[in-house]
Amino acid sequence: MHWMNSERLDLNLLRLFEAVYRLGSVSRAADSIGLSQPAASQGLTRLRLSLGDALFVRTSGRMRPTLRAERLAGTIQPAIAAIQEALQDKDSFEPSRSTMTFRMHMSDIGEARLLPELMAALHREAPGVRVQTIPLPHEAIPDALETGAIHFALGFLPSVSGTERVELLRDRYAVVVRAGHPLATATKGRVTAEDLRKLDYVAVRSHSETFRILKQLDLDGQLVLTSAHFLALPAIIARTDLAVIMPQAIARGFVDARRYALLPATLPRSTFTVSIHWSRRFDADPAHRWMRSLFVGLFKGQADLAPTRTRKGVSK
Repeated sequence: MHWMNSERLDLNLLRLFEAVYRLGSVSRAADSIGLSQPAASQGLTRLRLSLGDALFVRTSGRMRPTLRAERLAGTIQPAIAAIQEALQDKDSFEPSRSTMTFRMHMSDIGEARLLPELMAALHREAPGVRVQTIPLPHEAIPDALETGAIHFALGFLPSVSGTERVELLRDRYAVVVRAGHPLATATKGRVTAEDLRKLDYVAVRSHSETFRILKQLDLDGQLVLTSAHFLALPAIIARTDLAVIMPQAIARGFVDARRYALLPATLPRSTFTVSIHWSRRFDADPAHRWMRSLFVGLFKGQADLAPTRTRKGVSK
């Protein structure tokens, strides 16, 4: 019966027991845990009845523990201390001392756009922090965030729902060809849809928006290379008359007037946003908050929406 009653003991009664044991006084115990003396006395009575033991006996002006109370104290005192420590924990995160590994969904193009600035900032502020990028199918992202398999997902992810998110930057798609390409040197002003039909294209399989634009322009039949990764595309463009549709900010990162040109083409629904996604479960976690703040500070409000223009066949 006593074991059954002990299941219904609440934490306040155990805190009262620990305080009386430590201080040897019901009144001082009441003061230490914020109870009135009558409430403390009533609580101690409940505890005695529930456990079937006097627990404390007044001798020489002090409450002395019984043998049962001595045994209980050996378990309750460290448990109460651990609970209080956990409740009082400030949940701080010190980036300069952290060795945490952050796992993030990014495409290879996302890596090219975001990782250089992120890693430079981490080198300055959190040199012990590690980053792993884990590209996932978009439908798997919400569950991976919820379970903690990844901490963040970054990119243009319109199909991902049920997450917390903040928009970081805006960009637009552009058409990139080699410098000296016949269309780049012959075109004056804006490239027309008819001009775009004269080109053959390469695309990255994981970047679905490229395929959507090609389809809307009725150019999907002119896709001659579908690559699993972005890395090989610049070298392919530089050595052929093929074109690639890709984010303008990334294009500007490798556009060299001696090797590449951005065509001044108008593409359907070409602007897009890059956001950081996370699970509400980790919203208050200090490490998550710090990393989200870092991303926002680095990228929030950035936009590469200026129209692409050429002069003498060279993208500016």
